[in-house]
Amino acid sequence: MSTPFYSSRRSFVASATLMAIASLAIPQLAQAYDEQSTSALNVDAKGIALKGFDPVSYFSSGGPVPGKAELFAKYQDATYQFASSQNRDSFIADPAKYTPAYGGFCAMGVALEQKLDVDPQLWRIVDGKLYLNVHKGAQSRWLEDVKGNLAKADKNWPRLKDKAPKTL
Repeated sequence: MSTPFYSSRRSFVASATLMAIASLAIPQLAQAYDEQSTSALNVDAKGIALKGFDPVSYFSSGGPVPGKAELFAKYQDATYQFASSQNRDSFIADPAKYTPAYGGFCAMGVALEQKLDVDPQLWRIVDGKLYLNVHKGAQSRWLEDVKGNLAKADKNWPRLKDKAPKTL
């Protein structure tokens, strides 16, 4: 039988452990998104796009998979990584087909006049183009009116693309 003190202490220890584990991910996320950058591409400090995910894999039935550092191609000042040499070759043959819309920034964010980072596992292919979102809430909102949100984002992107996220 547990006492209230023991129960609350266990909850505290569990919460502290979860917070410590979560804090380990923060430096990685901070590297991937620079709020001061005026780049139209969402890349990390090393110029890696899509947080290392293979852009061609989004268009396969298996969905996105991480790429390998040794299998890469550069396109428009970004480095893309690939899970296979076949995917890399497909990308090299037609990079515009596989690169994400809005430089890899959140599609809903661009519709709302923001440049937001993304979760590379929150994605949709619409009319042959890859769109990403920052979190599930943003993706849900984007999916409520894809056509309308794309119209807003397409209108906003030319004005936003060269601005630092922090200034928006």
